[in-house]
Amino acid sequence: MRGIVNASLQYRFLVIVIAIVLMVSGFNQIRSMPVDVLPEFSPTYVEIQTEAPGLSAQEVEDIVTVSLEQSMLAGVPWLESIHSKSMPGLSSIFLYFEPGTDLNRARQLVGERIALSATLLPSVSKKPVMIQPLSSANRFMIVGLSAKDMSLVDLSVLARWTIGPRLMGVPGVAHVAIWGQRDRQLQVLVDPAQLQEQGVSLDQVISTTGNALWVSPLTFLEASSPGTGGFIDTPNQRLSVWHVLPISSAEELG
Repeated sequence: MRGIVNASLQYRFLVIVIAIVLMVSGFNQIRSMPVDVLPEFSPTYVEIQTEAPGLSAQEVEDIVTVSLEQSMLAGVPWLESIHSKSMPGLSSIFLYFEPGTDLNRARQLVGERIALSATLLPSVSKKPVMIQPLSSANRFMIVGLSAKDMSLVDLSVLARWTIGPRLMGVPGVAHVAIWGQRDRQLQVLVDPAQLQEQGVSLDQVISTTGNALWVSPLTFLEASSPGTGGFIDTPNQRLSVWHVLPISSAEELG
């Protein structure tokens, strides 16, 4: 340390010149550096969500999450680690890539794997969806909705079809996430005692209820692939035949 101090005092003019050169070089580097108000510091990752209505968290983990992780996503190039969480009715998988990996390239590779996952998942689950990329500082505002004269279903409809589209129309808003929404749906509640008394099996209830719809989400039913309505030719024009959903309320389903 004493030698460095003595050399600096002996060649003080050289030290001053080196300091000036470093200051000028640093000033030029600062001027050419990219500036970002909210710099992105999170790693490159892709999130995949798969809905499986009616399945418990353990069933989602065993049937959906593990199948996607081991069979489809384990060999993606530049993949560093996989993290997942399974909840009742929902599987969420996070794929973290090596530093410097291009996000668009990573999403393309994951999308190609997802396209081949239809044969691995059960019929009760929906197609895996790749969530759009979000920055680490994406949550600018969190809004909660509550009402005394509206149900959760009505609030969900209001948030999805009115509030969400209006927020997306604001300049600078890239994504509006809605949590805790309740979709409007018709449910058939089965009583095992009445099934046994009437001699009806659960498969018969599922088949009859699913085929009562024009389009059923259950792929093993006939209603999952309905025919087209076709058309009728008249002397003046061609009229298309449009299917009208026969069931729109709980009374019609019963």
